[in-house]
Amino acid sequence: MTGPDDPVGPTEWVTGTSEPVGVGPWSDTHDEPPPADDRLDPELLAEGDRRNVVDAYRYWRREAIVADLDTRRHGFHVAIENFAHDANIGTVVRTANAFGAAAVHIVGRRRWNRRGAMVTDRYQHLEHHADIAALLAWARDRDLRVVAVDNTPGAVRLETADLPHDCVLLFGQEGPGVSDEAHTAADLTVSIAQFGSTRSINAGVAAGIAMHAWIRQHADLGRSW
Repeated sequence: MTGPDDPVGPTEWVTGTSEPVGVGPWSDTHDEPPPADDRLDPELLAEGDRRNVVDAYRYWRREAIVADLDTRRHGFHVAIENFAHDANIGTVVRTANAFGAAAVHIVGRRRWNRRGAMVTDRYQHLEHHADIAALLAWARDRDLRVVAVDNTPGAVRLETADLPHDCVLLFGQEGPGVSDEAHTAADLTVSIAQFGSTRSINAGVAAGIAMHAWIRQHADLGRSW
């Protein structure tokens, strides 16, 4: 059985069922040949496209999809500290792709668990920084404000915060949260309101909530798929 790094991927991985996803060969459903479009992949046209992509990108080459996404990525970046090989990074990458993040930045260890990304890392720009200092220097050079997301004393409630349009949303490890160095250097720290017994929520979940908060404030929702 193929796994989540397979370019086509098993139907069980995408949908949780044995029903086919995507589309079959072009000739199965069209009487005419495919249009002359260099974005289309001859192999996918011949064999079908079962990838985890929106229907608008069916049969497109990966490079063509990335190029099209580059024309409408948003002004926020996502960074996550990876000092303990956090398994949540794949989920963060997948969500960043869904919300059109400019890029995802891995801080610390270069290696990360790609399983949760569900192959979306093939379409999402990824960058690596050796440490927080390197990430901060990169952000300052581009006039990006750094927004740490962590439930710490003095943090502004995400639900009421005005998020910068051009920014880096920074997340820490599961458990310890954002590092002290990152807290000190961040332009803003925001927290997510919680009402239960747990002291923290999953880093992948927190990232999704924060990204969607940015989307609600700044995105042109009329352009959503």
